[in-house]
Amino acid sequence: MELRSYRLFRYTLPLKQPFTTHAGALNEREGIIVELQDNEGCSGFGEGVAFAIPFYTSETVASSWILLQETLLPLLFAKKVNHPTEVPQLFSGIVGNQMAKAAVEGAAWDLYAKQQGKSLVACIGGTRTKAKAGAVISLSDDLEQTIEMIRSQGFERAKLKVTKYNERRAIELVKEIDPELPLMIDGNGMYKKEDISLLAGLDSLNLQMIEQPFIPGDIVLHQRLQQRMNTSICLDETVESFSDAWQALELGACRTINIKIGRVGGLTEAIRIHNLCQQAGLAVWCGGMVETGISKAHNLALASLPGFSIPGDLSGSDRYFDRDLLINPLRVEQGSIRIPDEPGIGVEVDMEYLLYVSSEVSTGK
Repeated sequence: MELRSYRLFRYTLPLKQPFTTHAGALNEREGIIVELQDNEGCSGFGEGVAFAIPFYTSETVASSWILLQETLLPLLFAKKVNHPTEVPQLFSGIVGNQMAKAAVEGAAWDLYAKQQGKSLVACIGGTRTKAKAGAVISLSDDLEQTIEMIRSQGFERAKLKVTKYNERRAIELVKEIDPELPLMIDGNGMYKKEDISLLAGLDSLNLQMIEQPFIPGDIVLHQRLQQRMNTSICLDETVESFSDAWQALELGACRTINIKIGRVGGLTEAIRIHNLCQQAGLAVWCGGMVETGISKAHNLALASLPGFSIPGDLSGSDRYFDRDLLINPLRVEQGSIRIPDEPGIGVEVDMEYLLYVSSEVSTGK
């Protein structure tokens, strides 16, 4: 594939309302867009989904920005790259920083697919034309209003953010409003060994799953909890690579994995994890990061693979922002989002608005 130059955009978008978890409230989304350009004027886009502070992983927007400028993009342009699957090997000498790596690889995949005149879905062997959508209910959401939105748009499941010792009441409140709504909860790693019995006691509530109850390194605690519960345990932050996923499956620490492109270092690794889970008979789903439509379009391509049978965190462009970075925003219709089949990720970036909301723009080649 041909590369000529790049541009980095450091953007800030205000959220329609705060997105709150036990770790705090997010009032605006700061992030990074990577644009790779070729000599024909074609551009590919990827998104760096680290947050401004390291509450999810150790990466931040600031650390990603520096690494992209000083290390990752110079590595990319120092060697001929024929296919996006070669990008992870270029970055193999850099420890961690999965989200910065994924941003570059994502832009490479988008550009490569456009150069081939194919959709990203076709390039990775996707089979679905629609992705089932799931909604996230944050701690600051109005339950009545949010569940009404979930009903009206046809979301096929809801993920509830909870606080420790208040989870049962929160679940019961949702079930009082809509007893038929498929529901899961997200622990965001806030539980400890002494909370195993507390969590096991939620088995009677018929949850779809419990996501990431313990901190990322505690695979054994996830295994012990899964052994005590009929409810599926889902891993999120624990899985940052194929190796992490393999170990979790070998130990029986979960029954499903939330695959996030940014968290695992890019689309190539995400596909490997999908294939591993499919071989093991585990259904997977695609997680979200309160990101823009650029990242959502990459997620939709990933969710076109056959193993993604569980509705993911695949909301429309209007879920978090009044105005997205796309000319034509992504929409949820009757519980699903159409997976773009146009060249590349299949969406058009609103470059004028991206420049407007960007505090910094960096170029190079």
